[in-house]
Amino acid sequence: MRGYLNSTVYLPQNQVNIPIYPLDVFVRTDQGDAEIQRGTTNLSADALVVLVLIDGHATVGDTEQKASHIPPEALRNLLRLLLGNGLLRPVTIAETEGLDLSAFFNDAPSRAEPSDGTKASAELEASSGGPLLKREGYYVSIARRAVKARQPADGARLLGLVIEDDPEMARLVTLILEGAGFAAQTAARRDQIVARLRQPPVPDAILLDVTLEDVNGFDVLQALKKNALLKAVPVIMLTADAKKESVVRGLVGGADGYITKPFEPTVLIQGVRAILGLS
Repeated sequence: MRGYLNSTVYLPQNQVNIPIYPLDVFVRTDQGDAEIQRGTTNLSADALVVLVLIDGHATVGDTEQKASHIPPEALRNLLRLLLGNGLLRPVTIAETEGLDLSAFFNDAPSRAEPSDGTKASAELEASSGGPLLKREGYYVSIARRAVKARQPADGARLLGLVIEDDPEMARLVTLILEGAGFAAQTAARRDQIVARLRQPPVPDAILLDVTLEDVNGFDVLQALKKNALLKAVPVIMLTADAKKESVVRGLVGGADGYITKPFEPTVLIQGVRAILGLS
């Protein structure tokens, strides 16, 4: 990491295994406040800059804009390391007035329009594509690679939840997942989505259509990312909506991938394996 951190407590094995999204907000802990107030520090200059910029209000996208000299992926790695060593923490659901599962879909106002920095971060990600990207116009297949491979429970298979209201498409995606060694379940309507998410186990990945029978997929994504239990579940938007603004909206909202229909089965499995951190 180009020497961003020069203390042994920041070794790679201390990284936090969480995804970092453009709309995420972090706050310094008491330990983090002490780190920037004591007058001496083992942090590198860039790590200290990031720690100072984090104020509990600025999103990751805003921080990327303010610290534009740090490459976005390096900045996110710095955030993981600072989180892993107790200098930062995510803002809580209460602090962000988030939804709990008992009111997974309610009529509360949606979150505020994302800031310019957050939009710019997602625009950059949609354009650069990260580790996996195939583009033809705005028909894209993009997936963030997980920091650490997701491990199934003993004797179990990794579980994908397919949220799709077209029965034939749901069946196709299920067969593709099962053929690649994953378990799969489906949900089509909001009541089915809530019922499934209330039952263990928590899915290891979610494949989410945008245009559903009685709810918008972006609203489902927002609810997932505002729930403490479900926020870390990686999500791929699997949709015929290939407009650039829709791709950016998905990435801003916390989607780990955006795959447009029609798609090749190999592309879908490649994306699922990427967001699960599998080789």
